[in-house]
Amino acid sequence: MADVARPIELVRERAVERQQARREIQPRTRSEVLNRTVNVLLAAIALVVLMPIMLLVAVAVKLTSRGPVLYSQTRVGLDRRRARVDALYERRKQDAGGRIFTIYTFRSMYLNAEQSSGAVWATPDDPRVTPVGQFLRRVRLDEFPQLVNVIKGDMNIVGPRPERPSIFARLRQDITEYPLRQLTRPGITGWAQINHTYDCSVDDVRTKIRYDLEYLQRQSLAEDLKIMVRTVPVMLFRKGGW
Repeated sequence: MADVARPIELVRERAVERQQARREIQPRTRSEVLNRTVNVLLAAIALVVLMPIMLLVAVAVKLTSRGPVLYSQTRVGLDRRRARVDALYERRKQDAGGRIFTIYTFRSMYLNAEQSSGAVWATPDDPRVTPVGQFLRRVRLDEFPQLVNVIKGDMNIVGPRPERPSIFARLRQDITEYPLRQLTRPGITGWAQINHTYDCSVDDVRTKIRYDLEYLQRQSLAEDLKIMVRTVPVMLFRKGGW
């Protein structure tokens, strides 16, 4: 019984820690209607303006490797249950940490590249990534299809990057504050993305969490526009990409 009681006690302690962190870090309030209107409008304009580039990317992906042009994957999105505690503490069967949605990108990996490795972080010179995919990732062109996710309401243009459910489940056990990222819609770009490179380890995630929580506490339309402007040189000069 003692072996069973200890894990339960650890879960309860972690739930208390998360509740304390949730009380200390409150997202800045803003108009949801205005925020969604601006995001949908900007995403629609961007899709029209960027369509010629996206068509060229689609052709390049199709001609250089076998498989579909677009790649879809499940991610964890906005968590509207602001007062919830840890799933196991509540004795729920499953708590993904937020709304599960399907994200779209241009395919940058070889077909079935993760069949043997499963869900793992990408690395520099990742053998799973195609030559064209390497370029797309360096300049972030692979993420353009996520403008559709913005229009659908899954994402904002600016916000914390959404993670896969399996990786999310591991990270929220290792990092107490990690689930707080889900208190706002995930984004294509964000404060963490323009200040740090891709994740390679839990330490990288801890660094990004600090940026994500900073964003939560000062989120606003003006802040989002500033981050969008600062994203442009990140793309053009390949800052933080591989």
